[in-house]
Amino acid sequence: MDYMEAMASRRSRYALTKTLPLPLADAEALIRRAAELTPDAFNMRSARAVIVSGEKQDALWDGIYTVFGGKVPREKIDGFRAACGTVLYFIDTDVVRTMQERVPRYAENFPVWAQQAGGMLQYSVWTALSAAGIGANLQHYNPVIDDMVRMFCGTPPSWQLTAQMPFGGTAAPAAVKEGETVSDRVWTLC
Repeated sequence: MDYMEAMASRRSRYALTKTLPLPLADAEALIRRAAELTPDAFNMRSARAVIVSGEKQDALWDGIYTVFGGKVPREKIDGFRAACGTVLYFIDTDVVRTMQERVPRYAENFPVWAQQAGGMLQYSVWTALSAAGIGANLQHYNPVIDDMVRMFCGTPPSWQLTAQMPFGGTAAPAAVKEGETVSDRVWTLC
């Protein structure tokens, strides 16, 4: 699959299963490789990821349901719980602060650049998983779940949770994506 095909295959897939089309260790290796290859400004490497799977996967989503006190429907949470695993994405704010101190001229930009790097990592992982036949979707239950996730994972206080990506085998195709007039968003000047 070439890169554009991989990008086209990357879609939100919500009907996920615990059965992957390849060994979990291979999926984890894809995630690690994507993290290694994803660029960020000044090579600050502020993006972090935690891969949750097995019994911890079920416990994570049970914990998220508990934090919301039933305000998020159980069926919705169970859809994410049904996945093989979840990638939790973070920004290490200590790294950002260090860069702000080292390069004060750009201090106000480093938080923005860290968010961009985090987004690129999410997209890179999602595309790599999709190219391997693994479905995923991206969730944003933070900041409501921040404290629970920090305790659950044992992450440092400097790690700011930014997104959650359940991944697994696909039990149903992605919804049809509406077309668009891309020229509304991409201009060419000559």
